[in-house]
Amino acid sequence: MAGFRSLSSGLRALQPEAFGADPRGERMARIRRSPHFKDGVFQNPGGPARTRPSGSTLDFAKVFFDKDTRPRRAPKGTVPVHATTLADISRPPATGLRLTWMGHSSVLAEIDGRRVLFDPVWGERCSPFPFAGPKRLHPVPLPLAALGPVDVVVISHDHYDHLDMPTIKALAGTDTLFAVPLGVGAHLEHWGVSAGRLRELDWHESTKIDGLTLTVTPARHFCGRGLRNTQHTLWASWVVAGDEHRIYHSGDTGYFDGFQEIGAAHGPFDATMIQIGAYSDFWPDIHMTPEEGMRAHLDLQGRPDHGLMLPIHWATFNLATHPWAEPGEGTLRSARAVGSRIALPRPGEPFEPTAETVPSEPWWRGVALGPSGGRAVGGPVGGDPVGGPVGGGPVGGPVGGGPVGEVLADAAIKTVSDAAAVAQADTVRDGRGGAAKGTEDPETLPAG
Repeated sequence: MAGFRSLSSGLRALQPEAFGADPRGERMARIRRSPHFKDGVFQNPGGPARTRPSGSTLDFAKVFFDKDTRPRRAPKGTVPVHATTLADISRPPATGLRLTWMGHSSVLAEIDGRRVLFDPVWGERCSPFPFAGPKRLHPVPLPLAALGPVDVVVISHDHYDHLDMPTIKALAGTDTLFAVPLGVGAHLEHWGVSAGRLRELDWHESTKIDGLTLTVTPARHFCGRGLRNTQHTLWASWVVAGDEHRIYHSGDTGYFDGFQEIGAAHGPFDATMIQIGAYSDFWPDIHMTPEEGMRAHLDLQGRPDHGLMLPIHWATFNLATHPWAEPGEGTLRSARAVGSRIALPRPGEPFEPTAETVPSEPWWRGVALGPSGGRAVGGPVGGDPVGGPVGGGPVGGPVGGGPVGEVLADAAIKTVSDAAAVAQADTVRDGRGGAAKGTEDPETLPAG
């Protein structure tokens, strides 16, 4: 047995630092006391959720390697990123609330004189490895050092596309505080964030930071980033309320009835930031389609004319097999169908949700690759023709998924995250270490 323990210890020593750390000691004891922790794992609201991609490997391979649909998972040209500068965000917002979507789920929220940074991911890849994994499809709008002081960093869960070790390490050198779901603090402490700067909360718990009230609210998802997916860190959505404004960030979640309860307890909101990308019929319980995202927004607000929705969790990383532009088009269609207000900023474009005008142009159309045959999939939106070929069939259709874990590099390094899908190859290497022909475009499997 001692030999087995030595082997286990040796394997742990070889694990990438980005895997983080498992909760231990009093942190683990607190997790076990949580009413949402049962049978050794955190439980999802609404009953068990399928966290493993369903379907056979063959079914997945047919979708994943389809030569006609594969190119549409990435833009055909340069994504029009707004060149954010410190000057853009140094002036106080006239309305007291300003949002800057930095791409994917990263949002800088300036609310009632305070600055809140949600799920900051400035890394080139959402992966534990610098040489493999889903790679950015557009650059970050501005360097992290140029962002200016941040009062609090909010993390929704510990998947690589939401919790980025290099970004956290950089922020650990500032004075910012970190608000995280229960158990996630173990990762941050492992990377140099002191316990005194952590606010670690269970669902329905709140903390006050510089006049803001931050409340952890439920989500329907899962966790994990290492070789073992212990389900010992919580996933969450967040409510941030100031003296004048309140906002909501969904993190990653499948649709569930709890949005109505969150809205009744904490809404309505001046703005919701809702996940609408990386969905699939292969994992329908843990990510929302654009239609479901709009439904969640309406549940949170109570009625269509309350507040504004900012679609997040799309356009930056290729994490599913739906077309790159499909989440944007689906959100636009859904909003027009119900008469709800949405903002469509380019990555890095600041806007004020309660102002008379917000960014509304479908900026992605100029760089979205249409399907073979040239038909503008997506159809008329609100009676107007779609400005260029985008999309790829009905939003929420069978768009793929696959086995968790992939070969990551020449030596066939394989990480198994047991449903977190920590990373996957965006370059298939041949036996000599070179890139195989025709495989240099970013490719994906679900990464949370």
